[in-house]
Amino acid sequence: MNSPAMVAGRAPGLRAGAVLGVLGVVYGDIGTSPLYAFKASMEHFKPTGISSWEVLGVLSLIFWSLVLVVTIKYVLLVMRADNRGEGGILALMVLAQRGVANARLRNVLALVGITGACLFFGDGIITPAVSVLSALEGLETVSPRLAEFVLPLAAVIIVLLFVIQVRGTGSVGAIFGPVMAVWFIAIGLLGLMAIVQRPYVLLALSPTYGIGLILAHKWVAFVALGSVVLAVTGAEALYADMGHFGIGPIRVAWFWLVLPTLALNYFGQGALVLADPAAVENPFFLLCPAALRLPMVLLATAATVIASQAVISGAYSMTRQCMQLGFLPRMTVRHTSATEEGQIFVPQINTALLIGVLVLVFAFRTSDALAAAYGIAVTGTFICTCILAIVVFRRQYHWSRAATLTAFGGLLIIDVVFFSANALKIPDGGYVPLVLGLGLLAMMTSWHRGRDLLLARWRADSLRLDSFLARLPQSRTVRVPGMGIFMTGNPEFVPAALLHNLKHNKVLHERVLFVTVHNEDFPEVPQVERSAVTELAPGIHRVVVRYGFMESPNLPRDLAELRAQGVDVDPMQASYFLGRETLVPDTVPQMPLWRLWLFLVLARNSVSATEFFRIPSDRVVELGVRVAI
Repeated sequence: MNSPAMVAGRAPGLRAGAVLGVLGVVYGDIGTSPLYAFKASMEHFKPTGISSWEVLGVLSLIFWSLVLVVTIKYVLLVMRADNRGEGGILALMVLAQRGVANARLRNVLALVGITGACLFFGDGIITPAVSVLSALEGLETVSPRLAEFVLPLAAVIIVLLFVIQVRGTGSVGAIFGPVMAVWFIAIGLLGLMAIVQRPYVLLALSPTYGIGLILAHKWVAFVALGSVVLAVTGAEALYADMGHFGIGPIRVAWFWLVLPTLALNYFGQGALVLADPAAVENPFFLLCPAALRLPMVLLATAATVIASQAVISGAYSMTRQCMQLGFLPRMTVRHTSATEEGQIFVPQINTALLIGVLVLVFAFRTSDALAAAYGIAVTGTFICTCILAIVVFRRQYHWSRAATLTAFGGLLIIDVVFFSANALKIPDGGYVPLVLGLGLLAMMTSWHRGRDLLLARWRADSLRLDSFLARLPQSRTVRVPGMGIFMTGNPEFVPAALLHNLKHNKVLHERVLFVTVHNEDFPEVPQVERSAVTELAPGIHRVVVRYGFMESPNLPRDLAELRAQGVDVDPMQASYFLGRETLVPDTVPQMPLWRLWLFLVLARNSVSATEFFRIPSDRVVELGVRVAI
């Protein structure tokens, strides 16, 4: 079955440049997993002694995790579910909600989606910390005396990484793909060299070794699954970045380069440990000849910076989507490219991520300690994606119940097992993404509920627009030259700012626009469908401007386009009238007090509509009103 984008014939061609771009953006996270995944998995068997049985068993579990979770679940199945070409858990959430009339079910699906999004933000904090630390720990294999420089160097690299975000990634993005191509080829060759010396390590391709390890070690093997899952971190990026590159390049890069080189490197590390069990202390860098270890540390550091950059950029995009879908308050969104809409910078998120990453680096100090925190965020997102995919494939793509359960039932069980194994690490650091996720979940749900209550109060207190227009000719209201643009959340009601303007100034502009911004549940709105104009009365028009959840509003630009529809608008000369609400608790609050407090705090710190919609500040008139909720 083809995705809607494929049916429409919109799938991008398989260009070499697109495949190279995929390597730099999509596969940075999963591509750097060999730095720590095999090492962390083997740690669980060190107390009882590491034999060939444990090595082959762990390799088998890692390989089949790559096959089942990444290849089958994401590359072959989940990526078929796209929202007009866009992927990611929020796009999947919107698809799952589409056509669902039951409000309770819609809320449940929204909760699953934003839970996955919240865990993704936790991943955005943990990935830079664990990746950069794991790369720099390779210095210890060059010389033990360099160990003391790991933490300070990690802190410097992380600070620089976040500082340069304001300049955008366009200039450095051009080298991301080639660097990652060199990285994958290098780790594949290193693994192949070790496999050639001990080819019997390839016996681990059989799933019987992984199953045998679980049956033999039971509890220890179950605990080890919490580290095995580190080999598939970044799988969600395949789906989230689908809109940038299309399904074709992502699949080609995975099957022809990423999966083979990852498998070669993991099996090469296993071959090394089979020959020398002491190499388990850092099998990735010990796989490299001594003369090449320092260059490999530098290449690994570059690869982990690229992996971190992709996650950081993903956090910016996720923030914008959450704002457009009504789950986060308005924040400052700066565009860092004049040509690429997706290249954005969100200062508040950047600062929060930087602080969070530095706290994790100095609190946990090693990549092994941070690995415990990593798995919860990843596996939690896996579960949320799988649940939403079941709904989408059953309801939207009309798969039979048997086909849906066959395809996703087993995958969901795997995800739950991985999550359960990681849940054992909660006391050792797994609480980090859970605390972050719960905090963000409380914030998002409180904001969404508060906005719903606020809109309901507006409807209850507002005057219907048709009644106002019917009375206007008899009101003898003075009309003054110029254009007044009144923002309103509901096009059927008179904006509160207009009523206040009439009450205090007793005038109305000769030309009036009632402008409503609609956020759609699909990624982008074509420019020809951006706005719709309706003439309500002489000189009075209603304008509805639509934006997708992947877009950033630019109201003056889009209002200027109304000339093509017969409305002469000079947005730089018009006066914009905005209502500024002062929110206060109602006598009987309609939200729990802690949620109300959180909503009020978020509302007071949200970016003004003037900045968010890019309205010239010297053209704005704000009229205040108190609203009790």
